[in-house]
Amino acid sequence: MDVDDFLKEKELETGDYIKIEKDSKLIEGRVMPSSKGNKLVLKLNNGYNIGIELEEIKLKEKISSSEEKQKKEIEIEENEDLPLISVLSTGGTIASSVDYRTGAVTSQFDADDILANIPELSKYANFRGKVVCNILSENMEPKYWKEIANSVYKEIKKGVDGVIIAHGTDTMAYTASALSFMLETPVPIALVGSQRSADRPSSDNVLNAISAAKYASSNIAETAIVMHAESSDNYCYAHRGTKARKMHTSRRDAFRSINKNPIAKIDDEVQLLDEDVNKRDEKSLKLKDGLNTNCGLLKFTPGLDEEILDKYCETFDGIVLEGTGLGHVSRSWISKIKEANKEGIPIVMTSQCLYGRVCDRVYDTGRDLLEAGVIEGEDMLPETALIKLMWVMNRTEDLEKIKELMQENLAGEITNRTKKQTYLI
Repeated sequence: MDVDDFLKEKELETGDYIKIEKDSKLIEGRVMPSSKGNKLVLKLNNGYNIGIELEEIKLKEKISSSEEKQKKEIEIEENEDLPLISVLSTGGTIASSVDYRTGAVTSQFDADDILANIPELSKYANFRGKVVCNILSENMEPKYWKEIANSVYKEIKKGVDGVIIAHGTDTMAYTASALSFMLETPVPIALVGSQRSADRPSSDNVLNAISAAKYASSNIAETAIVMHAESSDNYCYAHRGTKARKMHTSRRDAFRSINKNPIAKIDDEVQLLDEDVNKRDEKSLKLKDGLNTNCGLLKFTPGLDEEILDKYCETFDGIVLEGTGLGHVSRSWISKIKEANKEGIPIVMTSQCLYGRVCDRVYDTGRDLLEAGVIEGEDMLPETALIKLMWVMNRTEDLEKIKELMQENLAGEITNRTKKQTYLI
């Protein structure tokens, strides 16, 4: 007998919650898909999966079916003394659970589910929720950035005291950067996610969500990413939207502020770490959501044929280069960059190093690049420079004006000087 025959005989389906007996011990768990024909896989309440030989199993009862709703039904009463925060859901791991048909983690919860599954949030604010989209972050696109920006604008216009955006971590920094350019905000905007889904015992979703609520209730009016600051459940950092990057595939403290201190440390309270921030109600609400999405990011590698730049220039209206070190590419590329500049195609130079800033005045190659028309990207992250170029090119086609705006600090993306204490925080 294999697993399929066992399930058919016992009238069970993948996703059913059952109780079995094995070696005189009772075990409860949810039936998961199994790749081994003679083992039944159960997801236990602690989040771990176990495989049990079919011959060792005695079914006691089916507790619930796969079709029954699993979210906790919790009535949260509003407290008029607490701030009102809007939770906008876009999907991602913080709003995901196991798909019991496949065993994979999928994005399937809306904003109300997040609140119902983290009832501790009710201590910090009153919430209202809205689903903007429901996708994993690898499926994020510029069109969704505009939808999110418009939703944030409408919520702030209605009078909320802060906004939380639930988002997948893989492309969260792109969205945070886009919102930083698209919105001027009088209230805090927090993007939050989790590295591990809620049904895992090591999930980081609760601390991240509570810290995001504290940030969204604070006096800081900046778009920020709020995530674990270290691997333990001690505190979170709020990272400026234009200066953050995901630096690890799976650690809970995956995000780092690059070339800038985090905005705040969030534990029992929100502790300001950077004085160069906008405070609540200092700015009026403005939406500037236009983007020229026909811009490209090209990473230079040793020996890469310069002809690829021709193809990029044929395809894109503007290009960000990830150069080496201080912002260099091979000398053979310089004539191609000069041609692009004559055709009115802006070429912005950033560095693959991430930390530090581009300076093309140190070596001969850099000076020649400047003469060819390269725009120095200062200490911007390459992906931030790309989004900024999209935003700038929607506002002007004049090459000199594009250069001027790309080198102006518009949303905290450029620092005047790189401080040594901002390296590998």
